[in-house]
Amino acid sequence: MEHGRQVDLLSCADEPIHIPGSVQPHGALLFFQHDGQLAGWSANAAAMLGIAPELGLPHSSLTLPPDALEAIADCIASQDDDDAGPLVAGLCIGQFDVDCVVHAADGRVVAEFERRETSSEEVSRFAIKAHGSIDRLRRQKTIDALLASAVQQVREFTGFDRVMAYRFRPDDSGDVVAESRRDDLVPYLGQRYPAGDIPAQARRLYTLNTLRMIADMDYAAVPLFGAPGAAPLDMSFAVLRSVSPVHVEYLKNMGVRASMSVSIVINGRLWGLIACHHMAPKLVPHAVRLAADVLAQVMASTIQSIESREDASLAEQSARVRTAMVESLLLDDDPLDALGQHARALMQASGAQAMLASQHGKVVRFGDLQEDLAEAIVHSLPENQHDLVVRELQADWPDALHDKLGKWVGMLALPFDPLGQGWCVLLRLEQVEQVAWGGRPEKTVALGPLGERLTPRGSFDAWYETVRGSAHPWEPTVLANARLTLAELVRAVNAHRAQTESTRAQLLAMLGHDLRDPLHSINMAGMVLERTGGDSGGNQPTLGKRIRSSTNRMQRMIGQVLDMSRIDRGMGLGVNLVPVDVRALLEDLIDEARLAYPGIPIELTWDEATTVKADEGRLGQVLSNLLSNARHHGEPGKPVSVCLETRDGHAIVEVANAGKPIPPDLAATLFNPFKRASLNNPRNRTGMGLGLYIAQQIVREHSGEITYRYQGEQVVFTLRLPLSG
Repeated sequence: MEHGRQVDLLSCADEPIHIPGSVQPHGALLFFQHDGQLAGWSANAAAMLGIAPELGLPHSSLTLPPDALEAIADCIASQDDDDAGPLVAGLCIGQFDVDCVVHAADGRVVAEFERRETSSEEVSRFAIKAHGSIDRLRRQKTIDALLASAVQQVREFTGFDRVMAYRFRPDDSGDVVAESRRDDLVPYLGQRYPAGDIPAQARRLYTLNTLRMIADMDYAAVPLFGAPGAAPLDMSFAVLRSVSPVHVEYLKNMGVRASMSVSIVINGRLWGLIACHHMAPKLVPHAVRLAADVLAQVMASTIQSIESREDASLAEQSARVRTAMVESLLLDDDPLDALGQHARALMQASGAQAMLASQHGKVVRFGDLQEDLAEAIVHSLPENQHDLVVRELQADWPDALHDKLGKWVGMLALPFDPLGQGWCVLLRLEQVEQVAWGGRPEKTVALGPLGERLTPRGSFDAWYETVRGSAHPWEPTVLANARLTLAELVRAVNAHRAQTESTRAQLLAMLGHDLRDPLHSINMAGMVLERTGGDSGGNQPTLGKRIRSSTNRMQRMIGQVLDMSRIDRGMGLGVNLVPVDVRALLEDLIDEARLAYPGIPIELTWDEATTVKADEGRLGQVLSNLLSNARHHGEPGKPVSVCLETRDGHAIVEVANAGKPIPPDLAATLFNPFKRASLNNPRNRTGMGLGLYIAQQIVREHSGEITYRYQGEQVVFTLRLPLSG
């Protein structure tokens, strides 16, 4: 590694860390061919072991202690057994106590001899402490309590200055979630580490070999010797393996002079690490390290049990939320009201910080979410969607939304009503909004030659820049529960729709047949009363006029419902397009309105004769509806103004009345059928909320559009139709 140049932690991502070709100097290494002939050794083997190594020597000819030779022979004999673990023997070579560790690796047998500075009696006491720790860990009921206990126990029986529990996230970043430390050390608890601090190949190695020890960061690596041209020795499972210089520099920049890590592996996945730091050189005996490894295995088993219970609890919680929500949906006509009742529970069960729901253009929101952003998110969702929509990064969002998203970047959307563009949308904050970094730690040591970047704080700064716009990914359990919730929502909405359709079918049959004929008869009777009453001088003309007016109104209502049925069934309204003089049609309609409602002034202005291709009856229906709405909802005594002009190849008709603006939640549903604002409206008691819905469908069949705006204290509806060619 060339000093003096700026590097980052990704510089070691491509290093062949499993074949470093060297060992740490507190031990020596020999490796043999599958037949037991010596294939290589570390440069310090002769001096440390008192042997004269030569290529091709049989293992039995080496002047090693009998226990070491027996372990090597046993490993050679069982090297094809995939279930065979490493063999360990305690030795005395010269004046030093030595731990001999033998394992098979890729067709070779590796024997490592690690000096032990601790007596056997002390090692036994450490082991007894470790076994007591295992019993305490098994009694923990939560992961947080388990990890807090583990770091305390590991520190007690190993003597490290700092022991941390490090938990990986789905994106391979991680957090220090528990810590036991010397009082004068800067705390790391709660700090986030980016994925780049532990490259993917290092995580793989941590999964294979769950123990790693660096006894002295200032060590000088001891090279391995072997046959020229031979394949390098795979040291994935070696206890003396030399480590990446970049990693050593990273730890030295933190003031660490010795370290040990123990992997927590669950179902073959690196779940976390127990990371131990010491501010001076330190060699933990191999037996104590093995005790820590057993402790980590017990932790993994306990964590798996706790996570299984938590997943079951989350599934049960989600099931309760689904059940309660479906009950509300079946009782409430408006799905948005039902979703609103359970918004907080839905957010909690899914780990979301905000939620919005929409249907038929109406949007409701929960949490710290701006109204304009909620509406923009809804408009960005696809139509006719039947499966979950997941967006985890800003790159997944449409370009038009990037500037509006702010801190909201993770989305999980459930399309519970594709026909009505019904959505339940859960949102997550950007990751950096949730990171609790404890401030920039004061530097207690000078940085190494590879620079400030190789520190937790420096790596966090870099991570902060690369993770902007990213939310925590939606967990598999959350996605599974979301699919179950979506299925229940769709089932409830479809059941409600089926019931409504059945009721509507019965109503339409009654309207189309059972009521129209009697109404026609009543209308004829009113006409007779109106004509004959004049001869007798009684009040029959007034009575007959009222009867005819009422029956005509009922006929119009029936016609609206039947039109709606045709629209919903995709049959269309059957328009017959012919040239229509819009000004003449407006004049006729306004004359009729002035006769019927002499107290309401109606003003008509136009710029020129205007002809469009239209169905005159249907176009008259649209214009009559706009005039009727203006009369009913305008301020009493104030005029209704109608303006006709041509612009950009279109005929533009604007109908305006004085009044207050329509509230935004009602404006969003103006063109929906059976609007609540229209039902039982005291200023329009006979309205069913179908007029604008049908008018919009008619206009669409004419390739036009109809819109609402509020301008100059006027409620304005604008009809735009293409001019006749």
